[in-house]
Amino acid sequence: MDEQLMRGRVYGADHDDPDPGPRPGRVYRELVAGPLDGLLLDVTGWTEDELARGAGLPTEIGAHGPGGRARYGPRPGDPRRWDWQGDTP
Repeated sequence: MDEQLMRGRVYGADHDDPDPGPRPGRVYRELVAGPLDGLLLDVTGWTEDELARGAGLPTEIGAHGPGGRARYGPRPGDPRRWDWQGDTP
């Protein structure tokens, strides 16, 4: 895995976690732009269809505040990076 990716923080990691970074043997996607920019999403075990669809990730810091979701999907030509596609309630 690319060295820069290995330094990132994993989405959903506890803020008090002394090691919030990626774990060996797991598969990640880098979230680009939007409220979760720079975080890594653990997609270990996801199917090809799930990976192609992307994800709506709960976040308190998006346009809709608590209860809202930030939508991310694979970047054409670079599926290891998922681009922000907007926020939803």
